[in-house]
Amino acid sequence: MITAFFPFYDTINYNTHSKETHMIKKILALHTGGTISMQADATGAVVTNSSNPMNHIDLPLAGIELTSEDFLNLPSPHVTPQHMLQLYHKIQKEASQYDGIVITHGTDTLEETAYFLDTMDLPIISVVLTGAMRSSNELGSDGVYNYLTAIRVAADPKSQDKGVLVVMNDEVHAAKYVTKTHTTNVSTFQTPTHGPLGLVMKKEVLYFKTAEPRVRFDLQEIKGVVPIVSAYAGMKTDLLDMLDVRQMDGLIIEAFGAGNLPREVAEKLFVFQESGLPIALVSRCFNGIAEPVYAYDGGGVQLHEHGIFFVKELNAAKARLKLLIAINAGLKDKELRDYMEG
Repeated sequence: MITAFFPFYDTINYNTHSKETHMIKKILALHTGGTISMQADATGAVVTNSSNPMNHIDLPLAGIELTSEDFLNLPSPHVTPQHMLQLYHKIQKEASQYDGIVITHGTDTLEETAYFLDTMDLPIISVVLTGAMRSSNELGSDGVYNYLTAIRVAADPKSQDKGVLVVMNDEVHAAKYVTKTHTTNVSTFQTPTHGPLGLVMKKEVLYFKTAEPRVRFDLQEIKGVVPIVSAYAGMKTDLLDMLDVRQMDGLIIEAFGAGNLPREVAEKLFVFQESGLPIALVSRCFNGIAEPVYAYDGGGVQLHEHGIFFVKELNAAKARLKLLIAINAGLKDKELRDYMEG
């Protein structure tokens, strides 16, 4: 664990109008791996480092005491819900000693970890995730800047009680809605439909939206099998026939448009439901909200009447986590439906 103290520099004081300007802010940085901690080798391939370069950055931030800890060192495709739960318990343990927590994370699953943490019963301190699209020794690397910006956001009193935040490319996004939209662009993290919560300016953090209240859980374990199946033109039941309903705890369907499926697929899902399997639906569309509109066979009206949950404003990956969390929290029947559709 590395602790660094940054004295006051009036030229970069980002909160000059706050009464708390001259109070030292204690920030804990938890590094979990990802591109922000990697380097490109001689062939151009991005590889994992044994040590995190973020630990050796001299960040010129006014009035911040930064403690840095290598919590994990994983490419984000290797991150599991169990790792997310470990992060939650670590934040619970450390929160009383800090004003904010920054988590550096690989971008492939960053939005899922952020969403998971946002559904947990976190203390009311700033929790901010950030990452990088370019490794630390690549031309135009964005890691150090995103890291510095995330620390600024975490240290700003206005960031408290806004839920878990994702800070990338000078934008502040709500964990619930943000998603990775481009494979390599540094502006990849966007919030469809809603837009960001705020912007990071040169000397202050500007918020123009507030995060909505959410149900929070205090889980001690996370387990279960909840697959995701995406609809496609001409889809039959072949893929669903391969699934053993006895081995699943839930199922997420990525449906067409507002929430529609081929007739044969819908009928197979109804069979799954008869065994008690909870099934939730999202749209495969980038923007908009799944809702039961069409009344033909396999249309959203029929699916909803049969008890398939329509999840609002989440993509399939986050809907999977939502259902997994709800199952582990013991929600059933109407309570489960109300939560999934809330």
